[in-house]
Amino acid sequence: MLNFNDLKKPYLIAEIGINHNGDLQIAKRLIDAAFACGWNCVKFQKREPDICVPEHQKNVEKDTPWGKMTYLEYKKKMEFGKQEYDYIDKYCKEKSIDWTASVWDMPSLEFISKYEVPFIKIPSAKITEKDLLVAAAKTGKPIIISTGMSTLEEIDEAAKILEEHAPNSYLLMHCNSAYPAPYKELNINCIKTLQQRYKCPIGYSGHEYDLEASVFSAFLGAKVLERHVTIDHTMWGTDQAASLEVTGMDILRKRIEAIPVILGSEKKEITESEISIRKKLRGN
Repeated sequence: MLNFNDLKKPYLIAEIGINHNGDLQIAKRLIDAAFACGWNCVKFQKREPDICVPEHQKNVEKDTPWGKMTYLEYKKKMEFGKQEYDYIDKYCKEKSIDWTASVWDMPSLEFISKYEVPFIKIPSAKITEKDLLVAAAKTGKPIIISTGMSTLEEIDEAAKILEEHAPNSYLLMHCNSAYPAPYKELNINCIKTLQQRYKCPIGYSGHEYDLEASVFSAFLGAKVLERHVTIDHTMWGTDQAASLEVTGMDILRKRIEAIPVILGSEKKEITESEISIRKKLRGN
């Protein structure tokens, strides 16, 4: 399991989410991409549509690549079950890359808890569901909670629950839940607020178009960084546009790894590469 306090560099989560469109082969390609780009983990979303889809939306008709169907039917079509997750578990072990899922309800928490995942993710939408938080903490697995569309008071309540039931084993993610999130609303400096306010490591879950905010979050000390990923922005699905394609995943990882190298030390000294230049220009 993952120890957030022991991380020496940002732990990168490739959020596949539902960008697989219910196709295991697409999920496999995204796992391959995350592994090839040097990311640490791939993450999915697990929910029971009968529980999670609001009653007023269940029978709303939706146009999909598979034809017109109710919203409930669509959400069920997008869900992976035991057969798919057994395959994902086996495939990720062979690749030597972590995997896990965001859980949206109690049955999904119970389902994912049966696998040897490094942590369990609670999405921003569920941060106020106290029973789910308590149950997740009691699994004994580390917990990550995103804090999008939440007040500090709501985050306080979640942190209090986790401090009681999973001390030293949880992490809060700064997040803006819009897809895509507008630049002027990202408020990356809020990472510092969370760092000062809570007794836990802080991460960042980004839904913006570009890479800069994610790089800045790592500079500010985000221990875990999560971005949605896709094979192609033009694929069908609500999350595709705010996701990173494979090239973006590779570039982001390299930029984050460059941060400590570029920052270097605070000591002012003549560097090795400057010695010959100094002799040439000053003669000593």
